[in-house]
Amino acid sequence: MAKTPAAFAGFEWMIAWRYLRARRAEGGVSVMTWISLLGITLAVFALIATLAVRSGFRAEFVDTILGANAHATIYASTHVTETGQTTRTIDNYDEMAARLATVAGVTRVAPLVKGQVMASREGRATGVQVFGIRAGDLRTIPRIADPESASGAIERFGEGIAIGSGVARELGVGVGDRIRLISPDGVQTAFGTSPRINAYEVVYIFTAGRYDIDRTRIYMPFAEAQSYFNRDGVADELEVMVERPERIERMVPDLLRAGGERAMVWTWRDSAGSFLRALDVEDNVMFVILSILVLIAAMNIVSGLIMLVKNKGRDIGILRTMGLTEGSVLRVFFICGASVGVLGTAFGVILGSLFAIYIDPIFAAVNYLAGGGVWDPSIRGIYALPAELHLGDVLKAVGLSLGLSFVVTLFPARRAARMNPVEALRYE
Repeated sequence: MAKTPAAFAGFEWMIAWRYLRARRAEGGVSVMTWISLLGITLAVFALIATLAVRSGFRAEFVDTILGANAHATIYASTHVTETGQTTRTIDNYDEMAARLATVAGVTRVAPLVKGQVMASREGRATGVQVFGIRAGDLRTIPRIADPESASGAIERFGEGIAIGSGVARELGVGVGDRIRLISPDGVQTAFGTSPRINAYEVVYIFTAGRYDIDRTRIYMPFAEAQSYFNRDGVADELEVMVERPERIERMVPDLLRAGGERAMVWTWRDSAGSFLRALDVEDNVMFVILSILVLIAAMNIVSGLIMLVKNKGRDIGILRTMGLTEGSVLRVFFICGASVGVLGTAFGVILGSLFAIYIDPIFAAVNYLAGGGVWDPSIRGIYALPAELHLGDVLKAVGLSLGLSFVVTLFPARRAARMNPVEALRYE
């Protein structure tokens, strides 16, 4: 009794390889094979490149939020002071900060005074947001103390102000220059409120990596900000930094208890949550669209295999009469289609990974060829197109491509296996 050959035996691979490399004159479909290979390669490349850019953009966006802003901000609800004034300021800010610092996971609590003013110098003016903060607290803000680029000395913060590079560019100032800050809520006089105008030396210029921060933010010593904004003895809010910002929502009840009965909490997820949710929706839609692109590319394999089966009908009949089983024929043509899918996926992974790794010079070349202005930070918030290559994204793309390639290959391979050898040889 003849022994049944093992699945995917050597002769099956040999026949499949012979069919793949056959020229058209020999009944092969090498052109279709190359088209299928190119289609899978480009589809996988596009999928990995998109996933890498998506991951990089999200990571950079979140990092700029967490690196230059509070993870949670503690406000006070509206209340009436002893003098009968309605306010939302915090008078016992040091005591509240001490209580908040005892909450598990909190790394720093800093009182802030905030206000919006106009900054001007030599006829140039721009609107800015002033943060009054203590020097020690400023040096603990990652994107400010250790920015992408900086000039001046943060150690001199008590002698002047720190400004974003965008503010410096708008006003045309550098370290050592003086700018005027103009606030409409100034000194109370018998004739009403007169604007407050003070001049400050710029001692530090930072680039936090986010356009809206660099373009609008100024840091002022806390005591000076209290005087400038008429906040003597009070703070507007408390800035809270935590060890694990992604779990800040779980800490809100503890922060509220530590803050007291008038405390209110606003987290970084509250401020950026809608944008992050929009990114999630966009991520899912883009993955579905690119998955369809991979499917379309995989369908080229079906076209090529159907043509191959039709051209090799005589060969299939001869192989069947020689004793080749339906399973062996199916595996031969499955190897033909799957090989194209595997090679295309491998080439796509290589190209996609290289794109993610060398995205900066690639983007610089595109920007140069386009004459500049391809990336507008005022719209996108960050200064360059980022990309992060994650193993999970690569495996997701590989699994999708191989899965679709293997599945679509089964249909023409099964058709070849079920071909009647008598019908195949009738007109030969």
